[in-house]
Amino acid sequence: MTPTIRITPSQDFRLEIEKLSGQKINRCYQCGKCTAGCPAAYTMDMGPRRIMRGIQLGLRDEVLESTSIWVCLACQTCSARCPLEIDIARVMETLHHLAETEHRKPGDKDVAIFHRLFLQEIKERGHVHELGLGAAFNIQSGHLFLNFDLLPGMFLKKRLPLLPARTKGASQIKAIFDRVKAMESSRFIGTNPEQK
Repeated sequence: MTPTIRITPSQDFRLEIEKLSGQKINRCYQCGKCTAGCPAAYTMDMGPRRIMRGIQLGLRDEVLESTSIWVCLACQTCSARCPLEIDIARVMETLHHLAETEHRKPGDKDVAIFHRLFLQEIKERGHVHELGLGAAFNIQSGHLFLNFDLLPGMFLKKRLPLLPARTKGASQIKAIFDRVKAMESSRFIGTNPEQK
């Protein structure tokens, strides 16, 4: 008779994510409703269900280096669909911030580049100037002529302004980014600026 081999996953990663996110990861029983409803699942290497299972199994490197946590839209669809009311979007956000804290890069480096540039555009302008974002992405990713053939048609249809528009309240948007950054930093070092 062949002996049964039991693999006991490390609980350290799960416990760390539970503490940071405030969610009970082991409650997830892999129904798949989160992934079925996720509008970005088709772009992910691991959908929300697989991310949750990866955490349960202690697959720290696989989870923190997945592209999924970078392309998550934070739309809350997964959280709304969860029959056990696990805030999966919060778990994804926690993983994303932990990956950034540990200087982890996703398997597809372009995802991290685009994410950083997109947020930088919002922070500085209050909106995205598509031409500027596209140019910066092409330069930083090394794909210099990516989608270059689409430019003439977009200019002709007036879908792509040459200059960025002014945004009312851009300084207020920047202040929101600064406040969120302070809250994130304190969350990962154990203090909450809201309590001061």
